[in-house]
Amino acid sequence: MHQIERAIFDLRRGLPVLVDQRLEGQGHASLVYPLEAVASQAIIDLVNRAGSEPALTVTRHRLAAMGLGISQQAASLPLLASSTDSALLYEAASGTGSTRDGVFGEPRPADAAERAGLSLMRRALLIPAAITARVASDKLAEIDLAVQRGEILSVPARAAEQCFDLAKGLLKRISEADVPLVNSIRSRFVLFREPDGLREHIAVVIGDRAEWPEAVPVRLHSACLTGDLFGSLRCDCGEQLRNGIQRIREHGGGVLLYLAQEGRGIGLANKLRAYQLQDAGCDTVEADQTLGFGEDERRYGVAVDMLAALDIARVHLLTNNPSKIGALAEGGIEVTTNDRLYGTVNEHNRRYLSAKARRSGHLLDELLDS
Repeated sequence: MHQIERAIFDLRRGLPVLVDQRLEGQGHASLVYPLEAVASQAIIDLVNRAGSEPALTVTRHRLAAMGLGISQQAASLPLLASSTDSALLYEAASGTGSTRDGVFGEPRPADAAERAGLSLMRRALLIPAAITARVASDKLAEIDLAVQRGEILSVPARAAEQCFDLAKGLLKRISEADVPLVNSIRSRFVLFREPDGLREHIAVVIGDRAEWPEAVPVRLHSACLTGDLFGSLRCDCGEQLRNGIQRIREHGGGVLLYLAQEGRGIGLANKLRAYQLQDAGCDTVEADQTLGFGEDERRYGVAVDMLAALDIARVHLLTNNPSKIGALAEGGIEVTTNDRLYGTVNEHNRRYLSAKARRSGHLLDELLDS
């Protein structure tokens, strides 16, 4: 876990990491460079260091956006000899175009090391695309020496591919304090931190616990800087946040879990990229998938861990998202009932809300019909 955490921060700093399958008896290792930070010269350096031709590794969602298809979860497109223009490669991995003539060879299924590299990119909140190169046998000794010197970080491929699951049960309760709110004077903020230190989540404990209903009113709210803080009209998140706090108070108190899962789990930078794609004609799901993400990258295991830390096992959930009900139930939380929670429809967010209902199954018919 420690090596994975270090790898995440190296990638966010724009440094390559070595994803090593030799540690698992698979016989090879690959250098993985975050496409988001790669420069043209870095691609040339990567080729020289690895001793093999590089490839652009992307998810099946991004591959589909490029007009290609593959049954596996990820694929690698070999870079042709002249393909070292980092701007061109960035556009190929994040833009709306699908042109690849003269840039890539035929796609092949990504191997374990390449898939692991994409998992690390997603965990690091980077675009899920990487420049990868398998280390040639005559370069292994040189690479291993660089690892020993601390010049390159090496991580096991299997652990890297499972990086989203390594933190289960390791959430730490860090600090807490009373924070009176407009809609709930009696509120206490409890902060939890994930082991990699990248994400912090807050449980807003509302009212007096002794007066809570047996099935505790709970709202899972994914952070939305643009909506929650600035009142963006592109979504209804800010209204849902404030309505959720007020509804919990009206029910006699409970908990709002404020989860650091901006942009349905893709992070603020990618959310803004997705907004640009939406302005170009994509709906919210299409925009995320064009960038290479799945329909919804959020994971609710952290919410289960937070409820367990607060000794809550039975909840009355405030949501219009069936996935949240299923995720809590899968984590052993009993969901007795649920109430739908809405914001307001306006000319700027109607398309977004309609896509959530049509593409992701959110229970918004009543709101949209009104």
